[in-house]
Amino acid sequence: MRRIIQSQVFKSFSQKPIHRKFPFDFPKSHFPFAPNAPIPQNQASIHIFHFLGTIKKPAFLHSFANSDERTGFQQNPYDEYSLRLQNVLKNHRNSRTEEIELALDQCRVTITDDLALDLVRRNRSDWKLAYVFFHWVSKKAEISLGFDVYNEILDILGKMHRFEELNKVFDKMSERDGLDERSFRILLNRYAAAHKLEDAIGVFNKRKEFGIEDDLVAFQVLLMCLCRYKHVETAETLYQSKRREFGYDLKTMNIVLNGWCVLGNVHEAKRFWKDLIESKYKPDLFTYGTFIKALTNKGKLGTAMELFRGMWEKGCNPDVVICNCVIDALCFKKRIPEALEVFSEMKERGCAPNVATYNSLIKHLGKIGRMEKVYEIVDEMEEKEGCSPDNVTFNYLLRFSKKPEEVPGIFERMERNGCNMCCDTYNLVLRLYMKWDHEERIRHTWDEIEKSGLGPDRRSYTVMIHWLHGKGRVEDALSYYNEMTSKGMVPEPRTEILVNAMKSKLNEQEGEKHKKGQGINGKSPRLRSKRLKRTKAG
Repeated sequence: MRRIIQSQVFKSFSQKPIHRKFPFDFPKSHFPFAPNAPIPQNQASIHIFHFLGTIKKPAFLHSFANSDERTGFQQNPYDEYSLRLQNVLKNHRNSRTEEIELALDQCRVTITDDLALDLVRRNRSDWKLAYVFFHWVSKKAEISLGFDVYNEILDILGKMHRFEELNKVFDKMSERDGLDERSFRILLNRYAAAHKLEDAIGVFNKRKEFGIEDDLVAFQVLLMCLCRYKHVETAETLYQSKRREFGYDLKTMNIVLNGWCVLGNVHEAKRFWKDLIESKYKPDLFTYGTFIKALTNKGKLGTAMELFRGMWEKGCNPDVVICNCVIDALCFKKRIPEALEVFSEMKERGCAPNVATYNSLIKHLGKIGRMEKVYEIVDEMEEKEGCSPDNVTFNYLLRFSKKPEEVPGIFERMERNGCNMCCDTYNLVLRLYMKWDHEERIRHTWDEIEKSGLGPDRRSYTVMIHWLHGKGRVEDALSYYNEMTSKGMVPEPRTEILVNAMKSKLNEQEGEKHKKGQGINGKSPRLRSKRLKRTKAG
């Protein structure tokens, strides 16, 4: 298998043609993968699902918030124009592109680069609207879109595997100043995510054609993207074949080791660990942390603890990340007293706990119902400087809540600590209200997801479809399914199975209604009953 992969990799590097040429410019900083720009928290809610009923004034999900029909905890400076344009996009979603563009023209809004970026981000979960708006804006002569707008639509299209449209965006970028560093990261990341390995390698391999020298840092970006999407064997083959060209360092070896560990292949991770130990490099904190994490994930807690104790002895003191990994693993194995010992030891040795440390204890203490202790820890986090509760903390509190009345209080505390809503939190709240069968709050939560611009995403639709099916609302469930697929979202396999079963059931019901409507020999049931009644009377 390794020989096959290796031959494919060499083939990719030796091929001259590639679908498209990309003039890159590679700064020295290549990390991180993910875009670091914040996503705006506000968006108009246009679509209302009537099966849950309607309300005269859509209220904020949280009772403590100002009732100005805004969501999240921050105000967007582009709201007025953004909402006007967003209304047009939502109301004309199923229209032809020309009709949408005509409606946008009639808004008579002066488009700025920041406003364009805001609108594209608002539609991250609906690639069609994002692309139509981008195409409309890019044709305007009075505005020259910056790299942020191009990169945002590039990432959206790549995420939805719309590579035909993505290539058209590349053509526009080629007419400009080429790609910036984030464009390069998006290219590699999205090609690797779509398992288009030759395209990902080909993009990297074409650097020299544009006068850009290859370097080790850029090569590490390629390896990271491949490992992130489980193509670790390809990444290691590239690493071995390019060692002479780029050289290698501990960071490069850590990337491959981390790939095997995240993949869950402890056997290959141990093999590569031995190669690293035998090399001229000594393991650093990242190396230890990666391997210890892999061992704990596979339940090999004994070996992990030996490595952990050995670090103290060798003078390579574990950092808070490694301590958190060990604490979480001990808690998972119901060895909470030992976890608390590690917690005390790390503080004694000068390794200060962070938010993740407290969250790990909150998670496991909440599972066994020790909520008083959980809230004591949350109080301690709020008092400790630089260790305020985050979204993970409040998601745990929500998950452990027992009744709807507890949710507003958690949200108030969330706002007080400066935490903004995210789609995961919205989806969690949706599931909670579904569990409590609170339809009004389900409707409010769905409205807030739409207003926020964070969704609804595939998970939102999935939980709604399955809940509606459980309630016997088959037609409503299919309506959500159709809307999800119309946005280009690929349903989960279990949702596909459920939807096919619902469609079959509806077809059977329609067939039975048709038979009843026709009666016997094509006569209606009413006429047949009268005929039988007359026969008996005679």
